[in-house]
Amino acid sequence: MTNIKLFVIALTILVLGFAGAVLWNSSRVEQQAGNLPRADRTLLERMHSPSLGPREAKVVVTEFIDPACETCAAFYPLVKGLMARHPDQIRLIVRFLPLHSGSDQVAVMLEATRRQNKLWQVLELVLANQKEWAINHHADPAIVFPMLVHLGLDQAKLKEDMNSNSVADVIMQDMADARRLGVEKTPGYFVNGRPLEPFGYKPLEALIESELKANYP
Repeated sequence: MTNIKLFVIALTILVLGFAGAVLWNSSRVEQQAGNLPRADRTLLERMHSPSLGPREAKVVVTEFIDPACETCAAFYPLVKGLMARHPDQIRLIVRFLPLHSGSDQVAVMLEATRRQNKLWQVLELVLANQKEWAINHHADPAIVFPMLVHLGLDQAKLKEDMNSNSVADVIMQDMADARRLGVEKTPGYFVNGRPLEPFGYKPLEALIESELKANYP
C-alpha cells in the first residue's frame, strides 16, 4: 500500500474524529474563547509551518485553511490587503485543514510545492481559480495539476514529494492541532493566539487592529 493511500486512510479516521467531536466542542467554543483568550503557541505554529511576512513582526495571524473552502478563497486577498497596509508588522502563518471531499490531495500538493519554494504562488493560483476545480463542495485534484505547468515546477519531484511521509505528516499535524484548538470549520483565524469570535471580516480587522495598537503604540 502506498504512502498516499495510508495517508488517505489516516485522514479519514481523523476527519471522523472531527465529526465526533463537533457536538462536544461546539458547546464549549465560546467558553473556551473567554477563558483562554490566547491559545497555546505551540499549537499555532510548528517548525514546518509556512509563513508570509517578516519574522520579527509582532502581530501574527494564524489561518487554518481548506483550499476547497469558498470562504477561504474570499478571505485570502482580504488578509493580504490588511498585511499590505502594515507590511512590516504582520506575519501570516498558514496551516492546512482539508475538510471538503478531495481537498486533502490538494493540501498535499500545496505542501509538496513548498519543497520547491512555490507554495505561495501555487496557493494564490489555486484559490483564485477555485471555481474551476472545486465544484459542489468536491475538489478534483486532476483539474489542478494542469494549472501548474507554467510555474516551472519539477513535476517528477512534485509527485515524489506528494507521496512522501514528511508531507503527509505535516497535514496530519496541522489537522491534529486544529482539533486541539477547537477549530471545526475554515477559515479558522487566531491573531497573536486570540481566536476570531465572532467570525467575519470586520471582526478580523478589528482583532488585528487591536493587536497592532497593543504591540506598536
